[in-house]
Amino acid sequence: MHIGCPKEIKPQEFRVGLTPNAAREAVAHGHTVTIETAAGEGAGFPDQDYVEAGAAIVGTAAEVFASAEMIVKVKEPQPAERAMLREGQLLFTYLHLAPDPEQTKDLLASGCTAIAYETVTDASGGLPLLAPMSEVAGKLAPQVGSWTLQKANGGRGVLMGGVPGVGPAKVVVIGGGVVGTHAARVAAGMGADVTVLDRSLPRMRYLDDVFARDFKTMYASAGNTAELVREADMVIGAVLIPGAAAPKLVTRAQLSEMKPGAAIVDVAIDQGGCFETSKATTHQDPIYEVDGIMHYCVANMPGAVARTSTIALSNATMPFMLALADKGWRQACEDDPHLLNGLNVHAGQLTYYAVGKALGLDVLSPQLALKA
Repeated sequence: MHIGCPKEIKPQEFRVGLTPNAAREAVAHGHTVTIETAAGEGAGFPDQDYVEAGAAIVGTAAEVFASAEMIVKVKEPQPAERAMLREGQLLFTYLHLAPDPEQTKDLLASGCTAIAYETVTDASGGLPLLAPMSEVAGKLAPQVGSWTLQKANGGRGVLMGGVPGVGPAKVVVIGGGVVGTHAARVAAGMGADVTVLDRSLPRMRYLDDVFARDFKTMYASAGNTAELVREADMVIGAVLIPGAAAPKLVTRAQLSEMKPGAAIVDVAIDQGGCFETSKATTHQDPIYEVDGIMHYCVANMPGAVARTSTIALSNATMPFMLALADKGWRQACEDDPHLLNGLNVHAGQLTYYAVGKALGLDVLSPQLALKA
């Protein structure tokens, strides 16, 4: 198979879909790999690394899209990239379609087959291609939140760990999954007073068993959430419903009850955000203020640490990428129902139920798409 990897063009996105090691593995499996020039530079991988791995370097994204049978990326294709997709072409990347009707429309119109990293599953019910970026985003959230809390950035001027005689920042993490757990661990490591809200009693038992000395847990009822948010210096939104739009857990009315200058970090912004006042921002202009509350809602947080993120993502995606290239998408998905769960779009039809529900579109089951 001919595999192509264009340079990411989303603002301030420095990751790359294929590392030189992944390219080398694909070439060793007998595939052709084409990389757009400078695609890996933001993550510290010069063109020469890819050449030494056996890949070909081309000058433009148009050349990559025109020649490749499978496009491997990191972020969802931007409008200019979607215009280059064609019928029968395979797209393997993060999509986050539920809050993005325009992208969904364009992918359906292109006739391509699109497999989304974020909905591929594993035998334990996890999301193996989302997990590494969730780990990175979770660890980054308290860091960027503490920066947002600084007075020069509009925040309350509160130090995460406090100092002798002055108490630490109060941090509330909504969601005790991969993002929330890593966010809570880092915030606690910075000395903050941390509480994790979740609705899963088994998950809270696990967190209490493992991290009881680091942070507290509390059931995420509406009353508990409102009370903790009101007292918080920082609130980290870490809620995920796979493939679906994130639920709005903090309303604009609740902002008026928060401490002036408190910080909100919405890690769920890729799926529309879990705060009513959230809107996607970029690393170039990451924060904004609503009713005195500072919002950090960068939609590609892991791009800030592009080298770590790229290697972690490639470690997770490479086996699936090789399966798709070795077998073709139909056979690979037939052999692996967890990979089939990643199928979101095929030949002009939507194939992921949660996206169809969010956007009010008809959905073809992925099993029927395999036979189409």
